[in-house]
Amino acid sequence: MAELRPSGAPGPTAPPAPGPTAPPAFASLFPPGLHAIYGECRRLYPDQPNPLQVTAIVKYWLGGPDPLDYVSMYRNVGSPSANIPEHWHYISFGLSDLYGDNRVHEFTGTDGPSGFGFELTFRLKRETGESAPPTWPAELMQGLARYVFQSENTFCSGDHVSWHSPLDNSESRIQHMLLTEDPQMQPVQTPFGVVTFLQIVGVCTEELHSAQQWNGQGILELLRTVPVAGGPWLITDMRRGETIFEIDPHLQQERVDKGIETDGSNLSGVSAKCAWDDLSRPPEDDEDSRSICIGTQPRRLSGKDTEQIRETLRRGLEINSKPVLPPINPQRQNGLAHDRAPSRKDSLESDSSTAIIPHELIRTRQLESVHLKFNQESGALIPLCLRGRLLHGRHFTYKSITGDMAITFVSTGVEGAFATEEHPYAAHGPWLQGPSELQECQAPELHRLFPQLHHKGESVTQESSQELPHLSCLSPVSC
Repeated sequence: MAELRPSGAPGPTAPPAPGPTAPPAFASLFPPGLHAIYGECRRLYPDQPNPLQVTAIVKYWLGGPDPLDYVSMYRNVGSPSANIPEHWHYISFGLSDLYGDNRVHEFTGTDGPSGFGFELTFRLKRETGESAPPTWPAELMQGLARYVFQSENTFCSGDHVSWHSPLDNSESRIQHMLLTEDPQMQPVQTPFGVVTFLQIVGVCTEELHSAQQWNGQGILELLRTVPVAGGPWLITDMRRGETIFEIDPHLQQERVDKGIETDGSNLSGVSAKCAWDDLSRPPEDDEDSRSICIGTQPRRLSGKDTEQIRETLRRGLEINSKPVLPPINPQRQNGLAHDRAPSRKDSLESDSSTAIIPHELIRTRQLESVHLKFNQESGALIPLCLRGRLLHGRHFTYKSITGDMAITFVSTGVEGAFATEEHPYAAHGPWLQGPSELQECQAPELHRLFPQLHHKGESVTQESSQELPHLSCLSPVSC
């Protein structure tokens, strides 16, 4: 539950917005991380020292449900000459470390990211006669923040979020989101690390599908070229009734289809409802290919397995001439800027209390045949996996949200994979890899392999045993 008030009004826990010349004694009265972000806001909006602010009544670190302590709302006049309309600018506080005392985020130094390393922003077109900003974007940002806190999957520019509902609970066609760098907010160095600002961009279903099939950055660039669909600052207009492909039909064929053919897809994996069964032996076989048991408890993904899967997903976002699956090694080799503190829960780690079997005790098994199970939406991404990933020499991973299980499709030539041309199906505990021969499949073969799907990824029926109940939200696994 939240309350709305000016950010400078008296409140039980929220500090006032400091002025740029605030004396040190005043600045020390409120959290330094909050002070640093306020400073960037004051740089952009010096005439709005006390914007309206949605604040969590019970803070997350006191047991409240809302991870964001505050969401400030500013009025941006835009620039009509540059096709930038007047709009409301929303800025979150809480995904980064505001306090530095370990109440929410573990302090790990000033050189790395602060907390999760980013805050969310959102730009909503101001309607004629609108005197105050709508508050629903604050709840939308809280929903995304809950996902980040619960899964510890962070967001990156170009990521997509399939929401499957109008963002403002209206009849709008804007039902999904892309993420990009905020065009005005600059990265902030705080006493607890660096904070960047990721802007939420509302998109239609057709635009989301194109981002999945190609890449988010490409669709964002197209949105920037269409003023009514976002313009240079990617401002969301909830009343937009046409997709960019309806506004300019040439964009689909000349930009998106050509981009898919040339670049493939940058989507390297998703968290989804999926499962697999080993059909190589009868069910009564005591040794389960997906688990090694202690007593009656199935094994969890080991730390090394988890590390490799996460690195696999991250490496998949990079376009390399020779894709590589990283070795199963807990030490990072590539110096990724988004690394978090070692004490954080791994984004792919299970919450189960089941004992972890040491990685060295898990042997890789070659399987003769497997049965893959996907819910409708994740199954609809299989053509993307083949057309946008395997045909371009890359890999694609499904990480189950219902258990410790993962399925990675790998193409021939990906180094570090335990699935090979001789043994196209291989399992390491609950992690399945393969089959490499699918990269040779074209549209006719897709109908034979997955008859419930159109070759363009549109679902036809839910009657196949290869599907699980419909999943309301398919989330990208972010770097």
